[in-house]
Amino acid sequence: MFQPDLTKACEALERGGIIAYPTEAVWGLGCDPNNSSAIQRILELKQRPAAKGLIVVAADMMQIEDLLAPLSSLQTEQLRATWPGPVTWLIPDQQNLFSSWVKGEHATVAVRVSAHPIVQQLCKAFGRPIVSTSANIAGQMEIRDRSELVVTFAEIIDCIVPGELGSRAAVSEIRDLVSGAKLR
Repeated sequence: MFQPDLTKACEALERGGIIAYPTEAVWGLGCDPNNSSAIQRILELKQRPAAKGLIVVAADMMQIEDLLAPLSSLQTEQLRATWPGPVTWLIPDQQNLFSSWVKGEHATVAVRVSAHPIVQQLCKAFGRPIVSTSANIAGQMEIRDRSELVVTFAEIIDCIVPGELGSRAAVSEIRDLVSGAKLR
């Protein structure tokens, strides 16, 4: 298995930078979800309204155990049945662990435990989840080609993690954990 050197990416995240990295289907942009200025930069780059919120991606459920602690056993089992994998869940943030910069106007946080080995390695190396949003301008097609990523974002991001995209044709599904509704 390919083992990228994630030192530069983690250093960029620690200092409030923005990174690009391969995901299951498209190139993603990420930052430290605890750094409001980094999140603001991503929103500006994407021309995305802050009210929409952003997805957070984790290496495993242990990285988000505080968020999961208040959930029922049935809800936890729903998550386990789809993770790691291509399902993003809207999880109630009852303890307000994530800022409004991440959640937008919602009381939930959008979380995915990725099955992509590089995303897992990145989150483990960083020691916590990261913001994960598709590398594109809001309303435009997601970027699947590294050369397009470089042309579009190389001048304004701090690091591109090497690697290949996964084989998924579609971006992650989004489901609400409380209602069970499929939103995307």
